[in-house]
Amino acid sequence: MKYFFYCLLITSQCCFAQKIKKADKEIIARLQSHINYLANDSLEGRRTGSRGEKLAYEYISNEFSKAGLAPKGNDAGYLQEFEVNDGKMVSNTSHLLINGKALLLDKEYFPLAYSCNAVLNSVGYVALQENGSPWFYDIKELLETNKNNPHFDLNDAIQTKAADAAKKKATGFFIYNGSAIADELKFEPAVKSAPSIIPIIYITKAGKEKCLKDETTSLNIQLKIFITDKKRAGHNVIGYIDNNASSTIIIGAHYDHLGYGEDHNSLYTGTTPQIHNGADDNASGTAAVIELSKELKSSRLKNNNYLFICFSGEELGLFGSKYFAEHPTVDLAKVNFMINLDMVGRLNDSTHGLNIGGYGTSPLWGQLLTPTDKYFKIKFDSSGTGPSDHTSFYRKDIPVLFFFTGIHSDYHKPTDDADKINYTGERMVVKYIYNLIENTNKKPKITFSKTRETFMSGNTSFKVTLGIMPDYTFSGVGVRADGISEGKIAQKAGIKAGDVIVQLGDYKFTDVQTYMETLGKFNKGEATKVKVKRGTEELVFDIVF
Repeated sequence: MKYFFYCLLITSQCCFAQKIKKADKEIIARLQSHINYLANDSLEGRRTGSRGEKLAYEYISNEFSKAGLAPKGNDAGYLQEFEVNDGKMVSNTSHLLINGKALLLDKEYFPLAYSCNAVLNSVGYVALQENGSPWFYDIKELLETNKNNPHFDLNDAIQTKAADAAKKKATGFFIYNGSAIADELKFEPAVKSAPSIIPIIYITKAGKEKCLKDETTSLNIQLKIFITDKKRAGHNVIGYIDNNASSTIIIGAHYDHLGYGEDHNSLYTGTTPQIHNGADDNASGTAAVIELSKELKSSRLKNNNYLFICFSGEELGLFGSKYFAEHPTVDLAKVNFMINLDMVGRLNDSTHGLNIGGYGTSPLWGQLLTPTDKYFKIKFDSSGTGPSDHTSFYRKDIPVLFFFTGIHSDYHKPTDDADKINYTGERMVVKYIYNLIENTNKKPKITFSKTRETFMSGNTSFKVTLGIMPDYTFSGVGVRADGISEGKIAQKAGIKAGDVIVQLGDYKFTDVQTYMETLGKFNKGEATKVKVKRGTEELVFDIVF
């Protein structure tokens, strides 16, 4: 019986395959070729700023060139480079010498990430804490006193001790651990906080053994600490079809993925680093953009120009698309609409479910798009925002559509591989989008509508919301509001896009993650104050959640 069913299944699949046109078969083969390359282990997950990203953008540029697209990046090329702040780093110009002995950075000493930059040439004593000299402090008592305190934060305690030392005219704060309790201190590149008043330096056990054995001896200290921003470069790939039309359609997808999970955005729970190939997320969308560029280049649909963008930095927080939206290589005022393809490679053969976001961003979408289709069962979402690159264009009052075939168990895991892609299903998505563009070809430039806003984080541990869209590319202290939801608390209070929120009630926060944690401390109906920075101004607003 099972054998009969298997034969019947194979026969039906063969019959279906025979119905596919030759042109479609060729496109399916090319989609497979693109995804197999982009999701190959040799690209090591296409992390923004990596060698794998370079291999990917070279491939995409070459495909755009073969399609006959004009370069529309910077410097007459396909690439548009942008900067990603990767946290902090200790410059190799930093050094510490004690009595002429040079200590090794990281192994024998390191500044804590919230230390200020400083140069010291001074004399001090481990056992003495005098005005105008560096102080030495053993964190042993802090650790032992609080070893059973689950709320104890060692870094907060160190910053408090250092601030107190600075008030007493200490010129530096050198800490070491004389206890048997592990302190887990290290230089944390992602830390965002205002720098300390005086430098805060950790001396490891090896460093103390090397230079601080005799706590009664005077110490000639030569210190230079320079903590700087760590940067990496991402690259958008941009190609253009100029039909001398008055309006332009943007078709985009991100091509970056998670690398080995270095940016802590993986759902992989193993301990051994693995390559995240991102076949569906988002080699699938990238391949679709490449094929749409070829189809539209050879088409008769000439009433719009077409701009094709493969973004990097999406997985870090829409870096590439936000950069393009702020530094466009075409006139955004002449953009008709933007189509974003993100994860369009895992169409379910049983349900044929296709998700389309941005349905509410133009009245035209309601006229052209219906939930019943001869091939797809379509689910619409009206919002113009969400966790993908169309958000950056919605922010510029551009109608958007977001195509997505659904979440799956391989999402953000090393198992998102090319052999799991439904290539025939993806071809049908590409065909649907082409037909949609064809149906808009002779229509005038479409109108934009505001929609409700979707918060971009998956965190649901809080019971309240402020009603802002955080700017995930912001590298300063606090959370910059990229957008303000209409009718929500922030708008009613007077908070504006561009404001940097730094405190809710008594709770200060440094980034989006700590902001979300802070929201979790409040309940509906609670009254509190919100502190924001607007340029050089500091403002305080009263709110009720």
